[in-house]
Amino acid sequence: MLKRTIPSVVSLLLVVLFLYTGISKLMDYSVFKEQIAQSPILAPIAPFIAWALPLVEFAVAVALFIPAWRLWGLYASSVLMLLFTGYIAALLSFSEELPCSCGGILQEMSWQQHLVFNITFTVLSIVSAILEKKRRKAKNTGNNDAAFSLT
Repeated sequence: MLKRTIPSVVSLLLVVLFLYTGISKLMDYSVFKEQIAQSPILAPIAPFIAWALPLVEFAVAVALFIPAWRLWGLYASSVLMLLFTGYIAALLSFSEELPCSCGGILQEMSWQQHLVFNITFTVLSIVSAILEKKRRKAKNTGNNDAAFSLT
């Protein structure tokens, strides 16, 4: 049962997260684009990132929402969260005074809080992808007991 519940709950949390941050970025598009342009890492590709990132977040949210696409959505979430976490870790090594381009209430977090938040969601995404894959494999082999075990 946990192999079904955990990925579903985490997927819902990720849908809310990606929709919220994507909408926040688009609602304050000029500010988001400006903040990305101030990043020592993303400045050269800021115009591309400013419109592509919200679109990717929306696409991943859709994939997470549709049960048949959920595993791919969890894989994509894991990659996005790993990239976001790596980006924050890199920024922390440069400066703690850079503006946050995340959008909404997330930009109220310190960089350290943001790093912990992202690590948490990265782990949740990866664990959920593993559980979802195991559940699907058990379902495809007809082993219903394996689909509901904790191992």
